Amino acid sequence: MMTAHNDHAGHDHGGEDHSGHAHGPGGHSHAPASFGRAFAIGIALNTAFVIIEAGYGYASNSLALIADAGHNLSDVLGLVVAWVAATLARRPPSPRFSYGLRSSSIMAALFNAIFLLIAVGMITWEAIQRFSDPQPVAGVTVMVVAAIGVLINGFTAFLFMSGRKGDINIKGAYLHMLADAGVSVAVVVAGLLVLQTGWQWLDPVVSLAIAAVITIGTWGLLRDSVTMSLDATPPGIDPSAVAAFLQECPGVDDVHDLHVWPMSTTETALTAHLVMPSGHPGDAALRSIAGELGERFGIAHPTIQIELATGSCPLAPAHAV
Repeated sequence: MMTAHNDHAGHDHGGEDHSGHAHGPGGHSHAPASFGRAFAIGIALNTAFVIIEAGYGYASNSLALIADAGHNLSDVLGLVVAWVAATLARRPPSPRFSYGLRSSSIMAALFNAIFLLIAVGMITWEAIQRFSDPQPVAGVTVMVVAAIGVLINGFTAFLFMSGRKGDINIKGAYLHMLADAGVSVAVVVAGLLVLQTGWQWLDPVVSLAIAAVITIGTWGLLRDSVTMSLDATPPGIDPSAVAAFLQECPGVDDVHDLHVWPMSTTETALTAHLVMPSGHPGDAALRSIAGELGERFGIAHPTIQIELATGSCPLAPAHAV
């Protein structure tokens, strides 16, 4: 849909100005909606496993299992946060939140990234302590319960695997589950090796290796979520390429005040001023530009302002915001 509206408040442009607002063919993407069932299944499975693991840990007097149950409880919290954010992102806009609550998915991704790194710090600290004070493996029960954790967390990660590349909120949930599956694998492998060799130092060594893998996998999520929360241009979109495309549109003499930022973890917005001395190109031309922005760059929410004279806009200089 294309609607004309007045110039932004505070912008005093010479000559006649027009603004166009369009949704391209891509429309609004609500990818997280399709993962509602995945979130529900993942939360239910992991909650049940936390109860079982804590129960067996108490019955077998295994602090390792009880501690891992606490870690799995943090995973449930991470899933809940990601699901709540995905749900909030679909709420309609309001006078106060004119873009709705779409950016909550970015906050959830950032939360999960920080939460993962905190978990890594706890694993690393405990592993270092165990070098000086080795703890005996609690036996076959621990390995069996940990193996069940591998299956549950691995299956939950699989539920989110298809969406991890298109939505960093889904990616956060995926990495959280995958990391916990890795920790459970380490418990099983280290337990077997320690039982066979008696080398208690294998347990902290494997834990440190898993912590390193989690850190490497989480760094990209942390970087992307931080930059997106600061309204940086989303990864995969080249602002110079967007500017070049707009500059090449028929009738455009200049492009300025170009901004591209994430509205959520799946939606991208754009605002730009196009100097067109020959006049407003019409709604059909603006729809075409919006469609091309959606097809080429995945920008589903462009707002374009038409200006008639070069140099009449106070936002024309590159440093002006």
